[in-house]
Amino acid sequence: MTFSALAWLATSVFWPLSSPGTPPVETTAVNVVVTNLVSDKATLKLYFYNVKANFLVRNHYTLLKYVKPAGRTKVVYPIQLPPGEWAIALTQDLNENDLVDRNMVGIPTEPFALSNNVKPRFRIPTFDDCKFTVKGTATTVAISMK
Repeated sequence: MTFSALAWLATSVFWPLSSPGTPPVETTAVNVVVTNLVSDKATLKLYFYNVKANFLVRNHYTLLKYVKPAGRTKVVYPIQLPPGEWAIALTQDLNENDLVDRNMVGIPTEPFALSNNVKPRFRIPTFDDCKFTVKGTATTVAISMK
């Protein structure tokens, strides 16, 4: 191999002419507004789902975001999400043990809420109960911890 061929090969590895992979995904601004926090100090965990079969399945969320309320009982969390159907489950970790504490039946003992303000009564909520649509224009999702 000649020196010029080696130089071209080396530079093409570090500075490719086109980027490999898929094109960037378009996203939409979503503002998640959470009100009535039980604690103005305990970490709020927002679990984002966009796969119906994964909804509320442990460690199968699409995104997990941690938010510190910083002395407030209302939090606005801006995020960019790809278009489609999404659902949010959130918990507030009152004892800061990084777990969703549950009773013997499996029901959370720490505050939790779901998008569309779904309040489970006699069954586990479904993705369809909690879903909202993200498309073109900015979206606001309001969730109350009560």
